[in-house]
Amino acid sequence: MRLLPKAKNLFFLILQKFLKGVWGKLFSKSFPQHNHTMDYQISDRMKSMKGSAIREIFKYAADPSVISLAGGNPAPELFPNEALADFAAKFLSEQPVLSLQYGVTEGYTPLRDAIRERLARVEGIGTPDDEVIVVSGGQQGIELATKCLINEGDTVIVEEPSFIGATNAFRSYNAHLAGVPVEEDGMNLEALERVIAENKNVKMIYTIPTFQNPMGVTMSVEKRRALYEIAKKHGILILEDNPYGELTFDGTKVPTIKSMDTEGIVLYSGSFSKILAPGLRLGFLCANKAIIQRVVIGKQISDVHTAMLPQLLAHAYMTNYDMDALIAQMRANYAHKCHTMLSAMEQYFPADVFYTRPRGGLFIWCDLGHGLDTGALAKKAVEKKVVFVPGSTFMVNMEQPTSTLRLNYSTMTDEKIVEGIKRLGEVFSDALK
Repeated sequence: MRLLPKAKNLFFLILQKFLKGVWGKLFSKSFPQHNHTMDYQISDRMKSMKGSAIREIFKYAADPSVISLAGGNPAPELFPNEALADFAAKFLSEQPVLSLQYGVTEGYTPLRDAIRERLARVEGIGTPDDEVIVVSGGQQGIELATKCLINEGDTVIVEEPSFIGATNAFRSYNAHLAGVPVEEDGMNLEALERVIAENKNVKMIYTIPTFQNPMGVTMSVEKRRALYEIAKKHGILILEDNPYGELTFDGTKVPTIKSMDTEGIVLYSGSFSKILAPGLRLGFLCANKAIIQRVVIGKQISDVHTAMLPQLLAHAYMTNYDMDALIAQMRANYAHKCHTMLSAMEQYFPADVFYTRPRGGLFIWCDLGHGLDTGALAKKAVEKKVVFVPGSTFMVNMEQPTSTLRLNYSTMTDEKIVEGIKRLGEVFSDALK
């Protein structure tokens, strides 16, 4: 039978609809159609976790018209990129297997040896019972220490305010956080004793004693010794985080708590992020061998080992260039920028705003007082194209409004630092009215 063109088109249209209906019925049972997103059951451990407010702020800072006084990034102009590029080309062409193959979990042995040598020479750290493991940034060292030493419900004592990367690591293992106020010479030790007495299963004290993040203050030698004795008396471990210790403006260094450790109770977390380049994601953990043995197993579960090429680059730089000279450049750069920011704050901030005067590191801490909420003021600042980090980000209870905030001076030019502080001064003055 021959169909006319119109009848032919109609026939195929009917056939198409028929087949579509049949196939739809046949496969609807095998491939059910969902009109809604699945209700994923997130683990209890992660359900209540919140992302870093600092990382959220970076979204605003990506706008080139925004002046960012929020991050903690080192100055990019200080990266030894040409030297690292030369080393990378050499390793990839002459030692491709070493550069690109799996490595041992503990880290590249020559790099570990170089770290041990520098720790002994610069920080007075290292005993026959200590061991070093290379980790993927200081953050991983904190996370692995938590994984290996903290049970759910154990108490971790933290400085308040404290580094959100650490407090979130503790939260992710369902630790109970107990805060101790920080004074201009470090942790309030009377409050520390009280917190120890009031909390059960206190396993660890976390501290950034040198150029503390976020306050920029440095714990006195007397308090370091006293803190160590308190921890020893109560059988509590200390996790000493020291990513900024080498960035002292005048070259004066305070002894690390780890250098006082005769009992093997101090874990020392270090990083190349602030003294070489953060994108290498290199850090290290120094602690008693018994602890490091467990950390090695924990790291095998996390990422097997830290990437080999960055380890090779760090070792090559440490052994072929003057690391101390690079750090000296950083010290001078940050000292100048810090002075620029403090001078601008004296000129543009309301007279009764409190702020710290760091002797090193990357941060200045401010308290506006008067019951102001810097979380709300951060939104006002964004309208003026300048960003900072509200103090609530660094507290045990991140939901509680606070009149405090953190400023960073390491990445902006002098002109942008002054202009950013001027804009913040206007926001704060308006709020106080």
